[in-house]
Amino acid sequence: MTPMENFNVEEIRQDFPILREQVYGKPLTYLDNAATTQKPQIVIDTLTQYYSKENANIHRGIFCLSEQATKRYKSARHKVQEFIGAAADKEIIFVRGTTEAINLVVQCYGRTFLKAGDEVLITHMEHHSNIVPWQMLGEETGVKLKVAPINDRGELMLEDFKKLLTDKVKFVSVAHVSNALGTINPVKEIVRLAHAQGVPVLLDGAQAVAHTPVNVQDLDCDFYVFSGHKLLGPTGIGVLYGKREFLEKMPPYQGGGDMIRSVTFEKTVFNDLPYKFEAGTPHIAGVIGLGVAIDYIGSIGLERIEAYEQELLKYGTEKLLQVPGLRLIGTAKHKSAILSFVLGEAHAHDIGTILDRQGIAIRAGHHCAMPVMQRFNVPATTRASLAFYNTKEEINRLVTALHEVTEIFQ
Repeated sequence: MTPMENFNVEEIRQDFPILREQVYGKPLTYLDNAATTQKPQIVIDTLTQYYSKENANIHRGIFCLSEQATKRYKSARHKVQEFIGAAADKEIIFVRGTTEAINLVVQCYGRTFLKAGDEVLITHMEHHSNIVPWQMLGEETGVKLKVAPINDRGELMLEDFKKLLTDKVKFVSVAHVSNALGTINPVKEIVRLAHAQGVPVLLDGAQAVAHTPVNVQDLDCDFYVFSGHKLLGPTGIGVLYGKREFLEKMPPYQGGGDMIRSVTFEKTVFNDLPYKFEAGTPHIAGVIGLGVAIDYIGSIGLERIEAYEQELLKYGTEKLLQVPGLRLIGTAKHKSAILSFVLGEAHAHDIGTILDRQGIAIRAGHHCAMPVMQRFNVPATTRASLAFYNTKEEINRLVTALHEVTEIFQ
């Protein structure tokens, strides 16, 4: 069976109640999946079920509800481990999202093992979450940030990356997929190059895990981070994967309950992994909901999702390029289903407002990637980001609305 066989998008759409909503009397066309994905009914029901029938704190309770919640929480951690191919569930740390995961690595690894004059190598296509924390560390410690350039298609210039990977570089942190361009980076090769020089690598997988299979052991990355809400799950929950050897030697990020083994006024002994990095009551419902979202994705199959989204990307690219004055920003040979563009003299925010009145939800702005906008000399882009529940009909609606925009700004 090919990945596309028996893929019924209309049947899948029935699992997402919000897709039946209307905006300004028009059917909702939701094309902002890089910002957050919509939630299937089973995830929504799971959250309702937890809070209405199962709500209890985990780990320390000896009563039925607490034991049940603890079991489901632990089960979700195991689901994440299997989903990304980690070696052990103790390598899965629950955080609020990708941003907190990167900050945790910066604070716990960077502050401990990097010193003044050391360099951290990133790329020109990074999200602010993979720029600002390193800059803050640099201002406090003297660690320097180096940036590998991208070409006019939005692709990493790998030869320049290699040249920048000098013996001063002590950490590499790059996006698996660019949220602003859709570029899929050659992350396995990046990891290989860095490891050849003994340099650990963090991969920002926020835009990858919902769209392509990920196996962290195959990639051999040292850290991998992503957010639940971009994976059909709840907001406020995310994942930091770290190789055990790194997590063991890193000090904890925060102090409090559950991350300790024993506490006296004289000394605290920290807990084992993964609890050492999970201070306080976690987002229990969010973790359980994320586990259910992963089950749902597994029921469809990421290979099938990827194949369908690539078909949408091809169709959408061809259709958008037929709009007079439209220029795509990000035309990498290997890219995810993200279509960023500028359109004549129309500002992205004006385009977004006009499309909204047609029921079309897109993103307009710098997408928390201001250096990308500067690289392409544009103030902002309009971004349509696709998911497996989107359709060619919705792309047609987008294109029709864009033709109307061109008429307005002629």
